[in-house]
Amino acid sequence: MPSIATKDGTHIFYKDWGKGQPVVFHHGWPLSADDWDAQMMFFLSKGYRVIAHDRRGHGRSTQTDTGNDMDTYAADVIALAAHLDLKDAIHVGHSTGGGEVAHYVARAEKGRVAKAVLISAVPPIMVKSDNNPGGLPIEVFDGFRAALAANRAQFYRDVPTGPFYGFNRPGATIYPGVIDNWWRQGMMGGAKAHYDCIKAFSETDFTDDLKAIDVPVLVLHGDDDQIVPIADAALLSIKLLKHGTLKVHPGFPHGMCTTHADVINADLLAFFKA
Repeated sequence: MPSIATKDGTHIFYKDWGKGQPVVFHHGWPLSADDWDAQMMFFLSKGYRVIAHDRRGHGRSTQTDTGNDMDTYAADVIALAAHLDLKDAIHVGHSTGGGEVAHYVARAEKGRVAKAVLISAVPPIMVKSDNNPGGLPIEVFDGFRAALAANRAQFYRDVPTGPFYGFNRPGATIYPGVIDNWWRQGMMGGAKAHYDCIKAFSETDFTDDLKAIDVPVLVLHGDDDQIVPIADAALLSIKLLKHGTLKVHPGFPHGMCTTHADVINADLLAFFKA
């Protein structure tokens, strides 16, 4: 399997298909590059070079017990971009991957990045504090950690069955295969890395990253996102971006890249071509 070795010896798995302008996809927690299947296939067919990696500790990358933080995640992407010699790439991040995109793009070498997209993304910061009164209480994330440590396999069944895809909403069409695929991806990764990543996605403050980004950024969010509520995410992020465009999808859930792939793919293609 294709991978790069980082400075600390961690192997980062990646997919790299096609030719043309590079589009790099950054997955959410606790998933893998496979979560982008609907986007990878679509944009490959449109003539783009599509790339997706498994974050350290996730998927097929090394199950690290250290370095599971946003600074290291961004450094890993810097190494991947250099290895693949990416120029004028478009970086697309979902959820935790949106935080990774913001953290990377703010630090990327000149000429590496053309545009960025944040989908159902965690910036500016998720956890509640005096400076972020609309955030989620730390007890929510402590609950995630406790559930993961107690029975990760069951926890990873409960999340996609319920709020992630909005399958807990009245009248929702439930796709067992989607739930199984979420569970499969999650269980491929390392428990310690996933445990640490909860702190990374919930407590990292991306405010300065968003302010520093100097390329066009599309912010996509569903207003029925039960995982990353829109009011403390996209609606705040757009105010911090120099060149941001916000698009809100009424009723869409957190995992809308899967449940509404046709709509999201059309949004992305229009932004890429603009």
